[in-house]
Amino acid sequence: MEFFQDSEPNVVKPIIIAAMQDMGSVGSIVINFINESLKTKKFRIAKILFPTYVIDKGGYIELPDESWEYRYTDDLIVFGGGKGQPQNNTELNALCQDVIDVSRKYSAKFIYTLGGFHTSRTFEKNPKTYITTTSQELTKQMGGLNMEITPQKSIITGFNGLILGFAKKNNIQGIGMYSELNEPEIPQYRSAISIIKTIEKLTYRKLGGTGQLEIMAQKMEQKFKN
Repeated sequence: MEFFQDSEPNVVKPIIIAAMQDMGSVGSIVINFINESLKTKKFRIAKILFPTYVIDKGGYIELPDESWEYRYTDDLIVFGGGKGQPQNNTELNALCQDVIDVSRKYSAKFIYTLGGFHTSRTFEKNPKTYITTTSQELTKQMGGLNMEITPQKSIITGFNGLILGFAKKNNIQGIGMYSELNEPEIPQYRSAISIIKTIEKLTYRKLGGTGQLEIMAQKMEQKFKN
């Protein structure tokens, strides 16, 4: 991994929201929404040294842009979004460690991550968002806020799970939010909306109207109904 710093963010003890593309593209949908809605500014970029795949354009290939941005606004740092995530453990670990280093540098209070939660439960148009944290004490606090706690033991793979492990190892409080979805291969806009509402409740901060995501959800539902 390579990391390039463009500028210094004007933040004071920020919270960090970090997630990458995952099941149903939930992580990237939420991160991209936050960046667009809050008009965040780029200050750092993470880039893979060697491509993990190539794109065949029909007779010739192109290299993918495998890079992810750190962006900021008022006492908030947002990382990730975009497409994909590192495919090997060395790069994934380096990326998680960089998020931790950025958290320490700017004295971040919390690291939030998020993604999809694959379930067979039928939830119509109202997927639940489940929460897990880096400590039992913090989970008890979440229960006191009437948050849904992850219902059973499971293994969370990829960046959107591993970053919580890095946070715990470095004594940084972390919260993971994972919203229900039935079809992991399809962009899940309602799951993203559920997480956005959960973030707003936890941070006491409005992230913007989700009307456009609702329209995208309806279009996706109509497409697969036909």
